[in-house]
Amino acid sequence: MALPKLTPEQRQAALAKAAETRTARAKLLAEVKAGSVSLEQLLGRDDDIAKRIKVSQALRALPGIGNVKAAQLMAEADVDEARRLGGLGAQQRRKLIEAVVG
Repeated sequence: MALPKLTPEQRQAALAKAAETRTARAKLLAEVKAGSVSLEQLLGRDDDIAKRIKVSQALRALPGIGNVKAAQLMAEADVDEARRLGGLGAQQRRKLIEAVVG
């Protein structure tokens, strides 16, 4: 499927919206890193910003969790490495929370 042709104004608006979204996602991950938002709160959010965050990125934002630990937690919870928070099932969410907390 070919991409639609955009006018320069439409392209500029799309670029601005994408930049806003990236900024909001980075701000949310910074709050997770600072400890003001827990993994459980992040998984409970129903907005598009949180839903589009990759699970591995969200786990790495948690204090004390790096690439290796994030990969282990995702394997324990049967979560694919490309999965985003919005695509997690209830059981996968529960397993991730239990693995991080316990």
